[in-house]
Amino acid sequence: GDASRAAAGTGGRRGGASLTFSLGDWLRRAGRPRPLPGRLEDGRARAPAPPPAPHLFSDPAEIEALRGNLLAWYDRCKRDLPWRTLVRGVWVSEIMLQQTQVATVIDYYNRWMQKWPTLQALAQASLEEVNELWAGLGYYSRGKRLQEAARKVRWCWGVGGVSKALCSLWVGAGSHLPCLAGAASCWHKATGVVDGNVIRVLCRLRCIGADSSSPPVIDRLWDMANTLVDRSRPGDFNQALMELGATVCVPKAPLCGECPVKQHCRARRRVEKELAFASQKLFGKPDPVPDVEDCGKCVGGCPLCPPATEPWDSSLGVTNFPRKAAKKQPRVVKTATCVLERRGCHGAPEYLIVQRPNSGLLAGLWEFPSLLLAQGLQEEKQQEALADHLQAWMGWPVAAGDLQLIGEVVHIFSHIHQTYVVYSLPLDGDVTLDPASSPSRWVTEEEFHASAVSTAMKKVLGDTWAFPSFPLGSSPQPLRAVPVPGPSCCSALGSLVLPSGAEST
Repeated sequence: GDASRAAAGTGGRRGGASLTFSLGDWLRRAGRPRPLPGRLEDGRARAPAPPPAPHLFSDPAEIEALRGNLLAWYDRCKRDLPWRTLVRGVWVSEIMLQQTQVATVIDYYNRWMQKWPTLQALAQASLEEVNELWAGLGYYSRGKRLQEAARKVRWCWGVGGVSKALCSLWVGAGSHLPCLAGAASCWHKATGVVDGNVIRVLCRLRCIGADSSSPPVIDRLWDMANTLVDRSRPGDFNQALMELGATVCVPKAPLCGECPVKQHCRARRRVEKELAFASQKLFGKPDPVPDVEDCGKCVGGCPLCPPATEPWDSSLGVTNFPRKAAKKQPRVVKTATCVLERRGCHGAPEYLIVQRPNSGLLAGLWEFPSLLLAQGLQEEKQQEALADHLQAWMGWPVAAGDLQLIGEVVHIFSHIHQTYVVYSLPLDGDVTLDPASSPSRWVTEEEFHASAVSTAMKKVLGDTWAFPSFPLGSSPQPLRAVPVPGPSCCSALGSLVLPSGAEST
């Protein structure tokens, strides 16, 4: 390449030396396209420069000491969690714990393991059963993929095969965390893991102040986790690292005095250096000690240091790390939802629920009939749009005035600020469902809560019951159901719904 030609006197300017080109060399260079940024001339990706030493674990003695200190602390102080007594439980728990707190997961985990004590039992379950048990835990695709993985693992033999099966089913944020954590803990595979707790611990241990959610930083953290993992106790080490982030190295007010690896923490050293400098300044000592955490790069030149626009904040201490990019504002969405109610055969109220598509948000869950509303739509227009939607859905006229406004229910998803505008439509008479239509069914309140419905829909029903006009007995004049003369083209109901006293034509 250029370096060898420069050394031979035929390359170009290197190190200030004036070199000459041969005509043939010049023509070859002139006719060759310039490589893309970050790539070599042959098109291969250019290997990123290694980060400065202060951001790495490069001393074998330090790594060994950190492993020993962390594992000794873990053996002494680990929490008594149900999944730590069962090998397969580690895998299930790691998936449930993504973006979810331990206190929330414990009850779901116990019910899950009681219902499906083996992978074979889980593999044979229906997606409806999985969604019903997962309801309320959020991020519903996790339950679906957990079952898919159980089905695939049945056909994979050996440690490598199982790990590959699990990894192939997990994509997106967090990537291979659940399967790698499971592989490390269940099959003693020496591989590191990176979750939110581990990111926080590693960023503080090595003063990594760049955006911790960016791909380059995440790649470095994975490399670091794989370097640190204890080869003889990989599962325990990974659990210990996550435990440390969950109980000691917490986001706010970390318990640095109780940290078993505080002697390895560069963020803590940085705080001590700042205090020493403040003390020297107070007593008039002009020259501070050199910054032992200086990575040697100029300001803004290190890909792992805090950006120049976000300098160290002394008031934050070790919580200067990690740093994340500003969150995007959640998308604002408004949906009209209709609670259709009738009296059941025993006089108890029943509600119509329909199943969502098998892909997208809340895939496969059940909900009250709903319609996504255009932004800025006035209340009267919202009511008309919902009436038109129900009319097209049932195949018969529904007047906007028959819909009774209950109120609004706000539910925050990770990326969506959802507002449900809730209406009620009480029905009177024997309404039957068309089995040929999209999945829908009538349920009692007890059956509703036992179904695979989201927390948002439970809020909707709760607000509906709180409204003074419900239940049906005290609501305005209900709509009367009249038998449909023949199947409806797009109906989930096998009956026509008309205001009481109206005649069908």
